[in-house]
Amino acid sequence: MEFLNFGQVTGNRVTLNTTDPRHFTGSMNNVTGRLERENPTFADQMFEALNGVNRLQQEVNDLSVRMITDPNSIDVHDITIAIAKSNAALQITQAVVDRAIRAYQEVLNFR
Repeated sequence: MEFLNFGQVTGNRVTLNTTDPRHFTGSMNNVTGRLERENPTFADQMFEALNGVNRLQQEVNDLSVRMITDPNSIDVHDITIAIAKSNAALQITQAVVDRAIRAYQEVLNFR
């Protein structure tokens, strides 16, 4: 068993020694100090999903403005479908966030 020495610990950061090249994919960026990964991380995927929900909300807003300013340029069915997509995406996002918070609380209760 290997213990940490004082040189490995700075603040709340610990230097990780990799013992297998499969542990981390990518290389360390010298400018930002971040690990550049070949595969997207969970955080990257979550941000992309949230951006998708935001795009759907913006699309509904744009269609609503177009419907008010130029009612003949847009079909009512297009707005209805956009609203339904947006609401479904928002409900799914809310469910995922609620479940993540519940899981976090369960992890805290294990202590």
